[in-house]
Amino acid sequence: MRRPLLKDPERGLGLRLMVASFAVALLMVPFTLLLVVAKMPLNDLDRQVAENLHAYALDHPGVTRLLIVWTDLFGPWPWRVAVVAYAVWLLRKGAPRLAAWAVTTVTVGGLLGLALKIVVARARPHLPDPVALAPGDSFPSGHAVNVTLGAGVVVLLLLPSLPRWGRRLAWALAWFVVLSVAYTRVALGVHWMSDVVGGIVLGVAVIAATSAAFETWRREQGRRPASPVTEGVEPESVKVTRE
Repeated sequence: MRRPLLKDPERGLGLRLMVASFAVALLMVPFTLLLVVAKMPLNDLDRQVAENLHAYALDHPGVTRLLIVWTDLFGPWPWRVAVVAYAVWLLRKGAPRLAAWAVTTVTVGGLLGLALKIVVARARPHLPDPVALAPGDSFPSGHAVNVTLGAGVVVLLLLPSLPRWGRRLAWALAWFVVLSVAYTRVALGVHWMSDVVGGIVLGVAVIAATSAAFETWRREQGRRPASPVTEGVEPESVKVTRE
């Protein structure tokens, strides 16, 4: 009796990542419309926070310059370049599936953020004597989306090679960078607070969806169950990357 042909594992992974990304898109669009378009009471909080932080920025120009440097240092493009460079290194080390997951996660998340900006078309804060300017629409914050995606992907790639204490430290540093960059966008008056909250939520949702898809694929390939948050997306990659 002939054995049934095995499905191409690479194709199966790609399909799962696409389905997971599409599922996030379906969930985030109604959430965005309810939060911003429906004009929920959160907008009053947005306005109050923006005015208070703007007054502080005007009174402390030195701090404002530091915030500008920080937000540029950890902006969208540095994260995109870092993840792509890491993916290229993974390809050379013989970990193409992990590289595909990383690039797919960052790309899908970034494109979804841009799509939501177009759907919502929310205006940025208009404050007197602005300390910084930014083009485009406001919700969600592109910086918040991409710093969450970039930091999350890098940490999940590094986890298999880190000790337990190193994993905790990596997550702590990642969240510090994410929250600090989100703060700079509001403090500089180029985003509302709900913009950065929405950006972080979107970034986390995309990472969670693609990581879950990758873990499901791993188990179908007969690999032991793993927790991406504590062991990384592909714990077996530590053997490949150390060679």
